[in-house]
Amino acid sequence: MCGMNRRRVLALLPAFIAVSTLPACADKGTGPVEVRWGKENCAHCGMIVDDPRFAAQVRGGPKGKVWKFDDLGDAILWLAKQPFGDDPATEFWVGDSDKGGWLDGKAAWYLEGRKSPMAHNFGAVPDKRDGAVDFAQLKKTVLERGSPTQCITPTDGAS
Repeated sequence: MCGMNRRRVLALLPAFIAVSTLPACADKGTGPVEVRWGKENCAHCGMIVDDPRFAAQVRGGPKGKVWKFDDLGDAILWLAKQPFGDDPATEFWVGDSDKGGWLDGKAAWYLEGRKSPMAHNFGAVPDKRDGAVDFAQLKKTVLERGSPTQCITPTDGAS
């Protein structure tokens, strides 16, 4: 190994692994990011984000920052207060309430009657089904109803 002894190779191995995997872990600037389930707080209500079936992420603003939410309804209420809320470049990602994984929230369909963490009670699915509403109708419904809980918003700003 080009004059390197085994001890030196083993000593450098952890650094090589860390550097070689760094690009894979880095934020790509678009799409959802990894969530540390049970360890991160909702940007709207402050509760722990721990159920992937109802979680949401918003990526937007001038720096493309990502905010995480425990309930997709909370994400809609929060987003309505942001100056970039209606910007077409703002991304809205939601958990697939049936199969897991992330869905483009603006293209997903929503079924009411699913028990969600903050009682908005909508679950996202990838395809149109009987009774499902599109993103525009979901947004209208959530904004009309407001927060079904007494949660206190820790921050209304996008800071």
